[in-house]
Amino acid sequence: MLSLLKARFEKNVNRHRGLAWADVQAKLEANPEKLWSLQEMDKTGGEPDVVGYDDKTGEYLFYDCSAESPKGRRSVCYDKEALEARKENKPKNSATALAADMGISLLTEEEYRNLQEFGKYDTKTSSWVHTPAAIRKLGGAIFCDRRYGHVFLYHNGADSYYAARGFRGSLRV
Repeated sequence: MLSLLKARFEKNVNRHRGLAWADVQAKLEANPEKLWSLQEMDKTGGEPDVVGYDDKTGEYLFYDCSAESPKGRRSVCYDKEALEARKENKPKNSATALAADMGISLLTEEEYRNLQEFGKYDTKTSSWVHTPAAIRKLGGAIFCDRRYGHVFLYHNGADSYYAARGFRGSLRV
C-alpha cells in the first residue's frame, strides 16, 4: 500500500505542493490503522491521495481522488436511519455506515469544493457529502457533482439511492 500511495503522490504533485513523501510515510508507519483505512478506500475504488496538511493538528489530509465517485461505494442511501426507513428495494448499506466501517469521514461540502480545485471530479456521478443535522432532521441529505464546468450542491431524501451516486471520504493522518 505504501508503494502505491507513494507512486500516486509522485504522479499528482499538484495536489500537495510543498509536502514531502518521506514525512507522509513516517506518519503512516506510525499509524498502521490509518494505513488500513487508506487500503479500504483504495479497495473500493477511491484512489486516496494527500491533498493537504493541517498546520494546527500536524495531520496530513487524504481524500478520495478517483475521477468518479468510488465504484465500490455507490448505490447507497445516506445513513442507517434512512436505510431502515425504506420499505422496499433497500440498498445494501448506507454512506455513513460504510465510512464508519472504513474509519473515514464523508467529505464536507467545503472539502468537496476543495477537491475540485485539483481537477474535474464527478462529471458523470455524484457523491453524498456530510449533511448538517438540521437538514437531516427534516429527512433530507445533500450531495454534490460537477456539471457544465460548475460544482453543484443538491438535496434529496436521505433514503434515496442511485447507481451513479456514492460518497467520497477523507482521512486525517
